[in-house]
Order: sequence, then C-alpha cells, then structure tokens
Amino acid sequence: MGVEIKETPVSDDEFEEMCEFVYEYLAASVANEREGGRMRWYPWHSADYRYAHTINVVDLAEELARAEGADPDVTRVAALFHDVAKLDADQDVHAEEGARVAREYLTSRGEYPQSFVDEVCRAIVNHSYQGPLADVSLEARCLIEADLLDKVGANGVTLMLLRMGYEARSHLDAATMVERVLTRGEEAVKRIESETAESMAHERLKRVRWFREWLELEVPEMDVTEEEW
Repeated sequence: MGVEIKETPVSDDEFEEMCEFVYEYLAASVANEREGGRMRWYPWHSADYRYAHTINVVDLAEELARAEGADPDVTRVAALFHDVAKLDADQDVHAEEGARVAREYLTSRGEYPQSFVDEVCRAIVNHSYQGPLADVSLEARCLIEADLLDKVGANGVTLMLLRMGYEARSHLDAATMVERVLTRGEEAVKRIESETAESMAHERLKRVRWFREWLELEVPEMDVTEEEW
C-alpha cells in the first residue's frame, strides 16, 4: 500500500494550531518588551491588533490566491507568519525573522514537504520587497497585495481615527487624517499587479472618498490642510 498523499499540505486542524502559536508568539513578544522588545508607540502595536491584521491578511491573501492561481496553502501559511516577528524584531529584518520562526515551526511540528516550507519562507521574506511585484512568486505577490489592501479603506480610516484619539487631536483634524488614508491607499494601488486586488482596492478607496465627502458636508470648518505627523 502506497503512502497517502494529502490533497493539501495543511489541514484545518493544523492551521488552527498554527494560528494559536502565532497569537501566543505575539503575546509573548509584548510580555517580554522590557527585556528588549522594540518600542511601540501606538495602541495598535499590540498582540491583539497585530493578530487581527494577520487574520485579515490571511483571508485576503487566500482569496487572491484562489482567484489568481497561486498555491492557497503556501499563501495562507505565509500570510499567517508574515508579521509574527513584528513586535520583537527591528522593522528592517522582521520579514527574515518571521521566515526563521515559520521554518522552525514547520520543520519541527509536521511532516511538510521541504519544497512547501521553502516556498512559504520565501514568500514571507519577500513580503517586505518594495520593488515590482513581477519580481516575486505568485504566492508572495498575493501576500503583498493582501497586506496593502488591509491598510486601504474603512479599516485604514478606523486606524487613523484611533491614532487621533491617542494623540488627543480634535475631531476637526479628521478630514486631514482621512485624506492621508486616501493618499496612501492610492499609492498602494499603484503597486498592485492583479486585477482581483485592483478591483478590491478601488472598492475600498471608494468608501474612503464617501467618508471624506460626508465629513466635509457635515463639518464645514473641518481642517483639510496638509500637515506632518
């Protein structure tokens, strides 16, 4: 009798265990902050926010992978681990550190094909790549696009308003802050390659434009000048 070949390298139960590991790793990074973890200035630099962002990216990346023909298992596992080291590593090396954590997990807790592990880790490393998305694998592209999309739209506006509260800004600054979300979203769209992600991004940007228009209609005195922050 031959060796059974699983249809997918990662079962739902295995993926759930990975999710638990990632959350616990992020929580431990916060708990160890005084022992060397990097400074976090805003409330969303926390285990809860970082994990919520991660799950958003997992869902978006898997949807993109299925639409664009990428390997959905490689993509969703890479998305799950892409920011696992975000809270305890410097920004410029968090992708490499995330890949290291993912490799250690995948090689010690399951019998995953080496090629699968390598592709997952390659996508994690490349998720911080700032060049053309045509230069990276299809799975890495889906991850990068999903990461960009999570910062565009209503979620981006919500995070900006949270920042306003943390900085004790007046609500009259809201239009300026929302304008920043729109500008950054438009810049993010320029990097996107796939038609699927581009369509999703335009829908999200449309919501930001609506919100900005409602603000300007309801609060005429609102400050819409540019400022540094």
